[in-house]
Amino acid sequence: MGFKVSADTGGTFIDVVIQDASSTQVIGKSLTTHDRVFRGLSSAMAAAAAELGLTAKQVLDDTELFIYGTTRATNAIITRNIAKTALLTTEGFQDVLLLKEGGKQDGYDFTKPYPKPYIPRRHTFGVRERIDSEGEIVTALDEDQLRGIVAEIRDGGFEAVAVSLLWSVVNPDHELRVEKTIAELCPDLPVTLSHQIAPIIREYRRTSAAAIDASLKPLMQQHFRQLEEDIRDFGYTGTILVSTSMGGVMNIEEVIESPINTARSGPSMAPLAGLNYSLREGLGGDMIVCDTGGTTFDVGISRDGAVVHSRDTWLGPEWEGDLLGISSVDIRSIGAGGGSIAWIDEGGLLRVGPQSAGSEPGPACYGRGGTDPTLSDAACVLGYFDPDYFLGGRMDLDVAAAERAIAKLANAFGLSIYETAWGILSLASEAMVKAVHEITIAQGLNPQDSTLVAGGGAAGINIMKIAAELGSRRMVLPKVASALSASGMHFADIVKEESKALITSSEAFATDAVDGVLDALELRLQTFANRFGGRHPDYDIDFGVEARYKSQVWAIDAPLPGRRVGDDGVRAKLFAAFHDLHERIFAVRDSESAIEFLNWRARVTVRLPRGYRDHPAASARTGVPTSVRRCYFGDTGEIDTHIYKPADLVPGTCITGPAIIEEPTTTLVVFPGMSATVADSGNYLLSISAEENR
Repeated sequence: MGFKVSADTGGTFIDVVIQDASSTQVIGKSLTTHDRVFRGLSSAMAAAAAELGLTAKQVLDDTELFIYGTTRATNAIITRNIAKTALLTTEGFQDVLLLKEGGKQDGYDFTKPYPKPYIPRRHTFGVRERIDSEGEIVTALDEDQLRGIVAEIRDGGFEAVAVSLLWSVVNPDHELRVEKTIAELCPDLPVTLSHQIAPIIREYRRTSAAAIDASLKPLMQQHFRQLEEDIRDFGYTGTILVSTSMGGVMNIEEVIESPINTARSGPSMAPLAGLNYSLREGLGGDMIVCDTGGTTFDVGISRDGAVVHSRDTWLGPEWEGDLLGISSVDIRSIGAGGGSIAWIDEGGLLRVGPQSAGSEPGPACYGRGGTDPTLSDAACVLGYFDPDYFLGGRMDLDVAAAERAIAKLANAFGLSIYETAWGILSLASEAMVKAVHEITIAQGLNPQDSTLVAGGGAAGINIMKIAAELGSRRMVLPKVASALSASGMHFADIVKEESKALITSSEAFATDAVDGVLDALELRLQTFANRFGGRHPDYDIDFGVEARYKSQVWAIDAPLPGRRVGDDGVRAKLFAAFHDLHERIFAVRDSESAIEFLNWRARVTVRLPRGYRDHPAASARTGVPTSVRRCYFGDTGEIDTHIYKPADLVPGTCITGPAIIEEPTTTLVVFPGMSATVADSGNYLLSISAEENR
């Protein structure tokens, strides 16, 4: 077996992880090159390859599998850097993207402007047609009007079209005829049909998914084809897979056809990595992963050894952003990362984020022209970074520039630069703790009984401070924490999901119809999986359904306990499983109420080979610091702090804070009274109480 290479392209850094035949992983980082991504990617690959004594070309020549992830789709959606897209809806329903599902972040603030729709209202066209909820045609499709609309789209310079007609999930005939007309009049225009990309009941979600997918096609198709061209020109001839929002991977050709699957695809790998590291250290399957990058802080969870998925993935603030509309790994994000800018609001209070300095110009300490104070600048001023060893010595930090940036805020508050920097760190940490609480409370998960896994280049700055606030008792910072999402790709399998809307209830369960839907979903996924049978014959299919108590608005995803619901025992288990799940999440159980089932789904997982490396048990020992540096902590002020290099830390070594562990691509701050132990695997096991690791 040769190498397996993964690359995760973020807003600030590109992370590359190379895994060899012994399952040893090495990482490389480089600043993101937004104009041509392969320039930065090849630099990061060269840095990782150098750890193996090779060049990037030599590694790729012996690479069997290349996996790529990117935040480009997510960033395009949030910034609206998308194609000029037309939306075709049923006449009278053109405001679906404007009204969304009716929610507001603050129901009492009537002064806040309503968020703009993802596709402007002037680019939304009402098609004269109507199909009812039973699939019957109420109003025939007006072909003449449709051809006039398509001609207007052609002449208006539109680059993509999304089609979302009412009840197309029950009868797609009109959507298919619209597609045929567009193909006739505008043969080169990419089209997305809602019943194909998100065949679910819920008009806004289905429409949003179609709109997002269509708007991304020109941008992401160019991006992926450019990447494929560059990597082939570099000499790579193997398979290229792309990470998806489902927490799996797909062939690059399939992702090009449905680029919505790449939205949030980078962060979706972090929970997969976190779960595997938690299980590898024997810490259980209930896990919280905190991925702190340069721009965002992402939180995901696993429960009972399975990564949690959701159909409520918002890109941007809830209700104000855009709902992805497809099933994806449940990730909550806030604008708080290493590059997050600290600023003073109109009330004179300190804020951190969501604005970010990004990679260009970056934090002031990068010495690339940035002047705004950031979280990274605060850590630099506090003494947590060695200015001569950032990125393993490949990048020098400008401490004086960081001090000047922080001083602007310090002067405004009448504080020292140390007190101000500590305030920035504390404020960012509080926001991150809140983000963790939001997702764990929503899923009924107790942070104190779960493993906290830290990842991202900026994670080590304050993960132990976050853990102390949460009361976490089990924490892991993987050796490859700074490239956690890229590392997670090495644990990923090929994953695809199919779904079908069919409403029934526990009172009059449509057994034959449900079994027919499940049969069709299973057949499609078996056909998909068999395409990989030559190299990857192992796969499994699991089933689930969105269900709710009758008269409820929102549904939860309940797993099916068996393949055939025609069996009375399977149905009884399904009903009981829903009651149990509802009680766990909402602390409410209503066994006497009827259950309504909405959308049935099937998910196939095609197993990819992955290596595993055994590590001999290590005996406990005390670490010996390589140097001492003055660092500032809120409770102690500026004090001598032991500095450790990873080369001096063998498995079993215990380090008591205050201490700094300087990995080449991340820095772990062990706060006073806390401790870190090097596990047999080389990962760091952390404790908020120094006595617990002794």
